[in-house]
Amino acid sequence: MSGEARTPVAVLGLGLMGSAIAKTFLAAGYPTVVWNRTGAKADALVELGAGRAASAAAAVAAAPLVVVSLLDDDAVEAALRDTGPRLRGRVLVNLTSSTPEQSRKRAEWAGRHGAEYVDGAVMAVPQGIGTPDALLLYSGSESGYRAAEPALSALAEKGTYLGADHGRAAAFDASLVSVFWLSFFGVSLGIALAEAEGIKGSELVPFTPAVVSLLPDMAAQTAAQVEAGHYPGDDTSISSAYTAFTTLREVIARHGIDTGVLDATGEVFRRALAAGHGAEGLARLVPVLAGDR
Repeated sequence: MSGEARTPVAVLGLGLMGSAIAKTFLAAGYPTVVWNRTGAKADALVELGAGRAASAAAAVAAAPLVVVSLLDDDAVEAALRDTGPRLRGRVLVNLTSSTPEQSRKRAEWAGRHGAEYVDGAVMAVPQGIGTPDALLLYSGSESGYRAAEPALSALAEKGTYLGADHGRAAAFDASLVSVFWLSFFGVSLGIALAEAEGIKGSELVPFTPAVVSLLPDMAAQTAAQVEAGHYPGDDTSISSAYTAFTTLREVIARHGIDTGVLDATGEVFRRALAAGHGAEGLARLVPVLAGDR
């Protein structure tokens, strides 16, 4: 794109993520105007060549592509409240974490004002924006996404369009973040137990890849079994896994470590056993979690 004119971009919100997004657009040669409720946060970006907008409405008026990265949906509501008339004909890409329902309502609002709305989920830390490791997921207006795609590719080579449902990216986000947070608590619990047994966390870490490497295949197998509605207990049954689980909980509790996360997990096991699923595989826990819908 070295010989092509870059689409001007407006970035609303200059927290850690918004600032990283604006900085990446600037580095890629996109004319960028920025706005933040606390104006001083724009200073460093202005020094890099960004234009400073006095209001969110002024930022929207300055660019055909508007990218929003704020704290939550309430902050988006407050920022966009007075921008409606200026959104007509623009592509509005919202990278703020939101629920699927909030994303769909925001899309309806944007549509009433003549904007093409694209909802996005950022699966990266601010330092990862613009690197090969960054992953961004998008859903909503496909024509809007395709128009914005050249600029958005500066943020992540792995940008993925998921479909026309405006809430789909947020649903992917919530599902994947569930994996992340519970994995983090698993790591935290493992280190707490190791330390209680006189093992430094740094001694434990080199062995974690052997365990973590099992997860992709396990996730694929679980998803396939849930979709098929068939849960063979060939590898591990719920009954045998629960026996090992109760032993683990006993070891952790003996050290006075908080067992709250494990207790919630144990309740899911017990519901599955009470429903007669003990001989089935662990994937059967998914519909149990979902209330056997």
